[in-house]
Amino acid sequence: MGSAKKTESASRKARIEEMRRAEQSRERRNRVLTITASVIVVAGLVAGGAFLVKSQSDDKDSGAASDSKAASGKFVTGKDGVKKWSTKLTQNHVTKDVKYPMEPPVGGDHNQVWMNCNGDVYEDAIKNENAVHSLEHGAVWVTYNGKASDADVKALAEKVKKTPYSLMSPVEDQQDPIMLSAWGHQRTVKSASDPDVGTFFETYVQGKQTPEPGAACTNGLSK
Repeated sequence: MGSAKKTESASRKARIEEMRRAEQSRERRNRVLTITASVIVVAGLVAGGAFLVKSQSDDKDSGAASDSKAASGKFVTGKDGVKKWSTKLTQNHVTKDVKYPMEPPVGGDHNQVWMNCNGDVYEDAIKNENAVHSLEHGAVWVTYNGKASDADVKALAEKVKKTPYSLMSPVEDQQDPIMLSAWGHQRTVKSASDPDVGTFFETYVQGKQTPEPGAACTNGLSK
């Protein structure tokens, strides 16, 4: 009888040990499953978050460009002959081309990289989106088309080269032979010797209209 009890006890211990091993095995599987599920959930959240951020970024980027394309407003000419844009100009950074409501543009959405405007004279046309960023930094942009005389172009280039926070380039589609632009402001001048050239530079190079005064005019694009 004692032998039978010992046998029963040993059998019970064996079953308990087997059940313990089975329970430990289930716990290990559950831990693995839990960890795996957690990894999948986190990965899903990260992926979903990245997608959401990208979607929002794309929407913002696209919306910003659309806002510029549909910008309402008009030029109002002051007694001094300077035209001022009547509505607030947007300042979003976009990667797309922007359709500005004026030529050359005086503000609005623009590329995140500015054109160098430390007295830089460009012989070829430059991208509006980069030039507008320069205006945001307080630069004056001198533009001309094929109707401007060679003498005027040369004289204006010399003035720009001596003036930090200014740049110059051809804009063939502009209405008048010589035009001066700053953020939100623009005027036509008759020639390089027109006294309004000096007045415009004095008023608008790093003038009160500048959205980002003191921002760099170097280390941007040079073409």
